[in-house]
Order: sequence, then C-alpha cells, then structure tokens
Amino acid sequence: MQGTVDGFTYGLVTPLVAYFMACLGGALGLRCTTRSLLVAGSWRAGWLALGSVAIASGIWTMHFIAMMGFTVEETPVHYDKPTTFASLGVAVLMVGAGIFIVGYQGATGAALFTGGTVTGLGIASMHYLGMAGMRLNGKLAYNTLTVSASVVIAVVAAIAALWAAGQVRGFLWSVGASLVMGLAVSGMHYMGMAALNVHLHGPTGGTPAGESAAALLAPMMIGPLAFLCLAGVVVMFDPQMVMGRPDRRPAEIRRPGIPAHHVASRPGRRPAARPVRERGYSRSRTPQSR
Repeated sequence: MQGTVDGFTYGLVTPLVAYFMACLGGALGLRCTTRSLLVAGSWRAGWLALGSVAIASGIWTMHFIAMMGFTVEETPVHYDKPTTFASLGVAVLMVGAGIFIVGYQGATGAALFTGGTVTGLGIASMHYLGMAGMRLNGKLAYNTLTVSASVVIAVVAAIAALWAAGQVRGFLWSVGASLVMGLAVSGMHYMGMAALNVHLHGPTGGTPAGESAAALLAPMMIGPLAFLCLAGVVVMFDPQMVMGRPDRRPAEIRRPGIPAHHVASRPGRRPAARPVRERGYSRSRTPQSR
C-alpha cells in the first residue's frame, strides 16, 4: 500500500524557516572559516572547529524544521533519538573534515575539490541518516537517480561555499555566499524528499493527537539552536570581525616586490617596515645598507 506523503503540512512556513536556519549556520560557519585563514596555530584550529559545528548545526536544524512539515496521512511518524543525534554527529565530523582541509591547505583547486566533496557528502549523509531515524508503519524507498542528483547538489554547494570563504572579500561577500549555500542545501533536502516513497504495511488510522512532528522534534533542536546563538555571539563580538579588518588586511599589507603568496603565508601578521635581517648582521646594518 502506497502512503500519502505531504511535505508541506504547514505551507511555506517550514521551508522558509528551514532556509533561514541553513543560511544562519552557513553565514556563521563561513565567517569563522574566513577568520581562520588570517590567524595561525591553535587559533586557526579553534575558528575552524567553531565554523564546522556552526555549519553542521545549521544544516541539521534546517533538515528537522523542514521535517516538521512532513506527514504520512495513513500512519503516525516518530523519530529514533539515537539515530537522529547520530546524524548530527556525522554532519559535524564530515563537514569539519572538509573545512579543515581547506583551512590548512588553502583555497586551492585540489583542496577545494577534496574539502568540498567531503563536506557535501557529510551534508547528504546527515540527511539520509536522519531519514533512517524515522519510525512509521511502513518502509521507505528512494529513487536512485533523484538521490544522486541531491548528492551532486550538496557537493557543488559545499565547493562553492568553501571557495567563497577562501576569497576573504568582506562581510557582504560571506552573506551572499551563505544565502546561496542555504538555497542549495534546502534544494538538496527537498530533492531528497522528492525521491522518497512510503510503502505501508497497513493502515493505522492516522497520527494520534498530541504526537505531531513539531512536538517530537522541537526538544531535540534546543542544543544545536543554543550553539548557533553562542557562535553568533562569538562572531559578533570578535573586534577584528566586527571592524572587517581581517578582510582588508591582505590587500593593505602587500608591498611592491613582495609576492602575494608570501603575504598569505603569514596570516594575521603585518610584515616589518624593513627587510628581515639575516643572522650575523648588527642592528645598525641591514642588507639594504651594504
């Protein structure tokens, strides 16, 4: 028996709120990634970790806010909590792996392709693992071609977002990239949902009162939402991020005759006004005075 699936029980409310959450997580994560490219040592790892969890939390909350509008007319839908939270863990690990690749290798072609592919596969894995946590009186089946298209969307979106983060071109640039990323992630979600068919074992009389998807899922999202708020506070109150200085610094510190890659190789440091002295020279003597 084929189930009657409705992915828009609350109309456009859940898609729009889900899109906002994807954009919020993307904006915070991309700004943290941009910030990490301009510092070194443990600070870089810290910014990358914060960005990874922000993006993963935004995508995860986007998925389950969208799922609040998902119902099957003939049967109630429940969610297995361990599997649901495991999908968040997978998202954090795989998105983090992709972002750390770009953060430490730079926004080069190979790093972007590798990091973006890992990040995109993490987004897709989170989606389908989250779907595997659904419990209903039936079996889920997917159209292989549509699922493949959803994975491609996730990978392309991740590559584009990481490329934008590596450009270090300002706050508005990151906002624009996060809007595109949110659109792509939401598109991936609904493309994946379009691939879904529900085969029921038998009618069960509909969803019992008081067990709506919103009531089941809302408590699970408290933690990720709180983390996104915390990440937002960290980004907003970082002085350099607020003033926009990190985004301008690579252009400001470039000197004639100094290749751009020399500047980028020492993120967060302004070159000395005079050339670096070689060992053996006194304070009063520099290579220029010879």
